[in-house]
Amino acid sequence: MVSINILYVWNLFLNLQQLTVFREIMRSGSISQAARNLHRTQPAISASLKTLETDLDMPLFLREGRRLVPVPEAHYLLSEAKEVLDRISTAEQNLTALRDRRTGHLRIVAMPGPSAFLLPEFISRFIADRPEVHVTVATRSSPQVRNLISAQGFDVGFCDLEVLDEPDRLFLNESMTCNCLCALPIDHPLAAHKIITAKDLDGHPMGALQPTHSTFSNTQAAFAAMDTEFKIRVDMQYFLPLFPFIEAGQVCAVVDVLSAYSYLRSKGDAARIVFRPFKPDVPFGYSILTPHQRPLSCLAEEFVDRWRDWVKTQLKAWERPNGET
Repeated sequence: MVSINILYVWNLFLNLQQLTVFREIMRSGSISQAARNLHRTQPAISASLKTLETDLDMPLFLREGRRLVPVPEAHYLLSEAKEVLDRISTAEQNLTALRDRRTGHLRIVAMPGPSAFLLPEFISRFIADRPEVHVTVATRSSPQVRNLISAQGFDVGFCDLEVLDEPDRLFLNESMTCNCLCALPIDHPLAAHKIITAKDLDGHPMGALQPTHSTFSNTQAAFAAMDTEFKIRVDMQYFLPLFPFIEAGQVCAVVDVLSAYSYLRSKGDAARIVFRPFKPDVPFGYSILTPHQRPLSCLAEEFVDRWRDWVKTQLKAWERPNGET
């Protein structure tokens, strides 16, 4: 048997139509049937086969009347052609699935609040009709989120805006801001108020983020602006751990919108906390981070777009005077 170097053949047959025609002739056993199967004319199929044999400098079939009998080399070439064409077909299918966002791997890192409930709930809806999408979600502090996105190891990061004091050439940032809400026990006398002010909470035991967080100083400044006492009883690294203290009636707190939304969604009818707009305004910012030096996949781009729109919708909903979504 004459040996055929597959690399030589591959370089020689960059015209994939020739391989496709050859495979179809081998499958069907005739040029006329191959032409019908490929929806081409018989002369076109004959010409393609002849060009292939000329390029190889060997016959691939013996002509016995109208019957084609493949030579041994043709069987070898068929196995190689099938592998090449199948791999190309698979690549085309995979690229189509990637383009249509039906497959791929999303790597997301987020601060503890959203990653506890909101983000998993959102991701679950996002991948509901995409069974081939694989998701990795990591929970880190906001500074760690920034560092991991800077290291280009994750597709999307979600964190506090305050960790981004200076621009960083290693990631792209899209920020969104809101005003914090007052979290009260459901049976608190102030729960009937549509808006809670710092004066309403003068000297009341409060929960807050730790003093190193800007929300602490901003809340403290809001109380000072109304000449009222900001009395701290409990401080935490994140807002979510404050909620059991609020449910127990031990403190009130000024919290961000997504923490409030996360609590209400997770508790449902069992919620024992109400949230009301707070004055003076206490700002809070969120950041969606993406790697600067690694382009996002189509899947990751769609996720970022949808997550951004969802967050903005929730922030806007809480701008209503009654503080309800």
